Amino acid sequence: MTTVTTDDKQIFTRRESEARSYCRSFPSVFAKAQGATLTDAEGRDYIDFLAGCSTLNYGHNDPDMKAALIEHIERDGVTHGLDMHTDAKAAFLKTFERLILRPRDMDHRVMFTGPTGANAIEAALKLARKVTGRQNVVSFTNGFHGVTLGALAATGNGYHRGGAGVPLNHVTRMPYDGAMGGDIDTADLLNRMLSEPSSGVEKPAAILLETVQGEGGLNAASREWVRRVSEIARAHGALLIIDDIQAGCGRTGNFFSFEEMGISPDIITMAKSLSGYGLPFAAVLVKPKYDVFGPAEHNGTFRGNNHAFVTARVALEKFWTDDTFRSTVAERGAYLEKRLNEIAALLPQARVKGRGMMMGVDVGSGETASDICKRCFRDGLIIETSGAHDEVVKILCPLNIDQETFARGLDILQSAVAETTQNTKIAAE
Repeated sequence: MTTVTTDDKQIFTRRESEARSYCRSFPSVFAKAQGATLTDAEGRDYIDFLAGCSTLNYGHNDPDMKAALIEHIERDGVTHGLDMHTDAKAAFLKTFERLILRPRDMDHRVMFTGPTGANAIEAALKLARKVTGRQNVVSFTNGFHGVTLGALAATGNGYHRGGAGVPLNHVTRMPYDGAMGGDIDTADLLNRMLSEPSSGVEKPAAILLETVQGEGGLNAASREWVRRVSEIARAHGALLIIDDIQAGCGRTGNFFSFEEMGISPDIITMAKSLSGYGLPFAAVLVKPKYDVFGPAEHNGTFRGNNHAFVTARVALEKFWTDDTFRSTVAERGAYLEKRLNEIAALLPQARVKGRGMMMGVDVGSGETASDICKRCFRDGLIIETSGAHDEVVKILCPLNIDQETFARGLDILQSAVAETTQNTKIAAE
């Protein structure tokens, strides 16, 4: 392992922008990654419960994806092709059609956007506005859809919105499922606001939502609420956009987070784990009747990453040919829920949130959550927070993490929570 000098570490603070974030929580220089383990330049291993913020659902450096990518590079396969036809793109589309779309009776077209989730959101919003001729979009409290201006307008987070520097318009925010307590049906409220001609809410081009709000604190919408919102969108002539950028690709159990909810979204945005390997790759799935952009009306130099096409195809063939992987994820999710309930019991009023392998513990405050995450990092676990006040300790480990590593990581988390609880009691005395 290469030794890191003091100057190597200082180069980041000397030359990298103040906009850097994750490295502030994890101040090591990482040099190697495999599966669910990150290794720093000094040879210390860390269990990865962040996984590129759900970009590495299949772990770091999957050997089959790596082998296919190396073979593609060594034969001088196309690296960059704008949106021209390539063999790698054809192979991905055929596999995606065969393993994902047709089994789910989906006829969606695949639009390759710039390589980020935010770009996919921008394309989806533009498309909905072009289809309907409307400007307004309904999004929800605690939703997070990206930090480019259109996506940021639909994002609720005040800190990120504050960085825009201009007004963020043409979005109406409505309360998410459960946001106003259990006694208020927020879907009914949404319908009332859209039905009342004096509500002041303009008819929307689209209703945009995450079925599980990743950055918003792992708020998980119920099946009934999502179905109702889908019906409301249809009744009011709006397109339903599901943001599956973080919750998709198996994170909540099925390939899409909405599969068990009995809905058919008009538009679906995807990124993060779509490439399977951590390569930049985003796409918008759109029903054919709404595929109305003209050539290059939404474009980008890097729309369609051929290296990502290669690894994405292998990911689909390896993990989504049958129900084996999905069953494994379900087992991991049940184990995670059990362990998190045990961990939550250590803290007064803590509660488990989320769904599938997209779960965490609301510990009540950002200060407590930060303290827990710092202790975890000290003991060899990389884990982060989410929520309006960063109060949720969030687990986003690789879906195929081996059971021993998974248990060890949760043991570290449990010890950190217990230590934090003990210190809090001592301070109170």
